Amino acid sequence: MIILQWLRFIIAALLMLAGLSSLFAATVGLFRFKYVLNRIHVAAKCDTFGILLTFASLMVIQGWNMVSLKLLLIIVFIWIANPVSNHLVAHLEVVTNPKNGEEYEVIHHDAH
Repeated sequence: MIILQWLRFIIAALLMLAGLSSLFAATVGLFRFKYVLNRIHVAAKCDTFGILLTFASLMVIQGWNMVSLKLLLIIVFIWIANPVSNHLVAHLEVVTNPKNGEEYEVIHHDAH
């Protein structure tokens, strides 16, 4: 029985380390990249993945119960809401930035 507890602890620790390293990469990317669209991209990808891994580690530690179900629902909500909100912010940046042709290339698709 103690081996299973240690195995759960090791799996949870590895998931937590992977999640926190992904969140750390997102933080570094936010300060490192020059353009807003690059920053939004790194935030959307790394934050979503980092939160998945971090909450998965909490689910492993907690075991399967109502708290784990709530964490799973939070993961699903974040996986739906985070990319959509980042897409909207990126679209707002493309539409409102007068220098967007100088800083980066924007391909406009006509909606017919």
